[in-house]
Amino acid sequence: MKGLIIAAGYGTRFLPVTKTIPKEMVPLVTKPAIAFIVEEFINSGIKDIVIISSRRKKSLEDYFDREVELENALLSKGKDELYELIKPYDANFSFIRQREMMGTGHALMEAESVIGNNPFVVAYPDDLHFGEVPLAKQLIEMYEKTDCSVLSTLFDPPEINSYAAIEIAEDNLHVTNIVEKPAVGQEPSREASIGRFLYTPEIFKYLREGWEKHEGGEYYHIYALKKLMDANKVVYRRLEGERFDTGIPEGFLKAIVRHACQDESLKKILKDEIAKY
Repeated sequence: MKGLIIAAGYGTRFLPVTKTIPKEMVPLVTKPAIAFIVEEFINSGIKDIVIISSRRKKSLEDYFDREVELENALLSKGKDELYELIKPYDANFSFIRQREMMGTGHALMEAESVIGNNPFVVAYPDDLHFGEVPLAKQLIEMYEKTDCSVLSTLFDPPEINSYAAIEIAEDNLHVTNIVEKPAVGQEPSREASIGRFLYTPEIFKYLREGWEKHEGGEYYHIYALKKLMDANKVVYRRLEGERFDTGIPEGFLKAIVRHACQDESLKKILKDEIAKY
């Protein structure tokens, strides 16, 4: 099992900071957002991680590389606790630069040569998960039961019409269709697809097929996904835990608060400061 993080976008909702800093590197207190995805993968047993980035995001590669001088400085001064914060992850990283922002389908195709004939979990850094069982592991467990591609879903979210809602087969497991931003009252179900997927390598065949028919502009993965649905090879797994949409500042702020509250000292500071207003 491999992991793929799509992190090539501009992050325009977070301007001006994203003029020079990749949104994926904006921290939740002290840890960059993308690190939460990487740790989710590693805690799910995924050790081969591919990151799709762009020429503006060299800092992503630097972050997951070693900082030998700093490591040695911390260790020589007995600052083992600080060293633990920066020591290399137990994972293998590959970086692919998407030269043009041409959509998620194109980004997936860019990774085919590295993914090879392996199933893989796809994550967008805009979706952070907090819970006892890592979200990627939840998808892997469902894949191991069904041998199908797996969509992660959120049940009955507010404003479901801003999501992609799925249509579910009679077995309440397989997915037969996905509808982007359905009209109010026309939702095929109350299950909304979120930014975490597990795909079998078969999807690459359909991605290439859809690309041949593509007429320009950004190319998304929906054509290929629906082909897998037509073949009865897609199931869904309802998320257990908490999901935060960090693609918008409001959701990012909520994620910061959620993360900070795991530290009692930071939690107290939050309570004291909020009480002032």
